[in-house]
Amino acid sequence: MNWIIGESDEGKLLREFLKKEEISRTALTDIKFKGGRIQVNGEEVNVRYRLSLEDEVTIIFPVESPSEGLKGEDIPLTILYEDQYLLVVNKPAGMNTIPSREHPVGSLANALVGYYERSGLQATSHIVTRLDRDTSGIVLIAKHRHVHHLFSMMQRGGQVKRTYEAFAGGRVSLDRGTICAPIGRKEDSIIEREVREDGQYACTHYQVIENHHAFTYLELTLETGRTHQIRVHMSYLNHPLLGDDLYGGDLSLISRQALHCKKIKFIHPFLGEEMIYTAPLPGDMGEILEADSLI
Repeated sequence: MNWIIGESDEGKLLREFLKKEEISRTALTDIKFKGGRIQVNGEEVNVRYRLSLEDEVTIIFPVESPSEGLKGEDIPLTILYEDQYLLVVNKPAGMNTIPSREHPVGSLANALVGYYERSGLQATSHIVTRLDRDTSGIVLIAKHRHVHHLFSMMQRGGQVKRTYEAFAGGRVSLDRGTICAPIGRKEDSIIEREVREDGQYACTHYQVIENHHAFTYLELTLETGRTHQIRVHMSYLNHPLLGDDLYGGDLSLISRQALHCKKIKFIHPFLGEEMIYTAPLPGDMGEILEADSLI
């Protein structure tokens, strides 16, 4: 990364300037101990350097390598967008975002490392927006730790927006609504979550797209990103998602939760442009729409 110092930054310590440019302490530690460099006008300096007008500041981040436990695999990726900073992919249902004890291989992270290896890119997996194993749709990926840091800050500010489609059991009575109910881990369960008073704040907005005989076709957006948030909130409304056996969903039409991340919108952290990407409803959910007529 490169900057030319203007009047507003003249006289600042380099440390102050880098903080303003969202270079994290973790990144600076990595640069110091893992092979990166901080330069001003081509000369290596430390963060106590005091900047002058028109100084050229350069940050060279250290090369990243996957952890020993994360092996690259030759798994096809559906890439919706790619540049030197990020990837947007359409993840199929049945694929873990990251490896787990039950599914140590075959994850999106394994696929990414394999893709990077074949492309000659020295990088590891930095997944910004995760999806459950059986949820399909768009996943945003950073190609470097610093890019991941920038996206994490954007997420905390609500600047990475995702839209979901889901099939909720029964007929949702209101055409649109908001569910604000705290979510926490269910007692005696590692995986399952529930609405509980001592949980973390969670807020979901929904809108009915179509009413069908066996379910309601919904569009949903999130203010927060709690684990299983849409699944827990719809079960809390007594409309669990079709196929969601963990939260009481009907399994007769689909064998996985009928949930798909269809759209993502964000401002590119380096280009400053609004980026919008969409992924069509997957085949299993599309077939249910065709088979179940409207009310």
